[in-house]
Amino acid sequence: MVEINLMDLQARIEAAADRIAPYVRRTPLEFSHGLSEKNEGNVFIKMESEQRTGSFKVRGAFNKCLVLRSEQPDVHVTTASSGNHALACTLAMKTVGLTGTIYLSENVSKTKELALVREGAILRHHGTDAVEAETKARQTAQEEGIPFISPYNDMEVMTGQGTVGKEILEDLPDVDAVFVPVGGGGLIAGIAAYIKAVKPTVKVVGCQPAHSAVMAKSVEAGRILDLPSLDTLSDGTAGGVEEGSITFPICQQCVDDWVLVEEDVISDAIYFMMADHHKTCFLEHKLPECDRSAATPARLVWLPEQLKITDCGRSSWGGHRCLLTDSTEVPWEVSGNHFLWSKHFHREIKENNRM
Repeated sequence: MVEINLMDLQARIEAAADRIAPYVRRTPLEFSHGLSEKNEGNVFIKMESEQRTGSFKVRGAFNKCLVLRSEQPDVHVTTASSGNHALACTLAMKTVGLTGTIYLSENVSKTKELALVREGAILRHHGTDAVEAETKARQTAQEEGIPFISPYNDMEVMTGQGTVGKEILEDLPDVDAVFVPVGGGGLIAGIAAYIKAVKPTVKVVGCQPAHSAVMAKSVEAGRILDLPSLDTLSDGTAGGVEEGSITFPICQQCVDDWVLVEEDVISDAIYFMMADHHKTCFLEHKLPECDRSAATPARLVWLPEQLKITDCGRSSWGGHRCLLTDSTEVPWEVSGNHFLWSKHFHREIKENNRM
């Protein structure tokens, strides 16, 4: 097993916090009356939905770009993404004075593409899906000797995301447990490393959609698995884990428990956040016959109820106070027919998942 130097990671995260402070927001830690009442404890939500570009991704992107600028001020970089990582990198590169190319698939949503163009992104199209676009971006980076910015498998990106953990401990020093959404593991690896270095008694719980639980299953197996991912409402946390990812050994050693969340529970969470915390969510739907079961979420929120919060106030999480990181992905893709997440649609989702 790879040895993890927590003191080194703590120092890197603290340096990242100082580095990115002029460029990112210190997001609020919002007390949730609804979740606290349900769990007979104090539950807070770290509102990364209020971050610049609507996602924690901007923390890692700024940290990476600022380090690159200090080392290679004239460097041109490349990455591949059509989501929040691309938008975060575009903003960071533009702000700190770097240039870069973002690779997209040929059939990427035109609305996503437009959002990136409006931010000044230099775009290249390759292949028919995100994997082919990323492969081309990596190939280009290798051939031209320029950096490729991974959305999670990168030390500066991961430690940038870890600044969320630093803020949590500063704002809520007696926190008992932190629940973190997981895709490739950049966010939870950074948070868990910092928390275990500073206050190892705090429990860190990784939360993934049951339809795409690659990291959780890989940790269970003791090696990175190549598993399929099904469609999920939590599309921001879907997908695989790159072989050799630096996030994997940290997840193995620093994450205390894992929760896999079913789609109807995710739907509950979306409706809860809309009703209790006034977060609005749009769906993208492209089918004229309005078969809503086929609607795909444009950018959906990773929300508290996904985290099996029914247990968090009990002794299993080590105390009465728990904190959830809300890695909301802002609905900046809008096209076709749009549906505000409604009580009626919420009920349809739950009924479809019972079939």
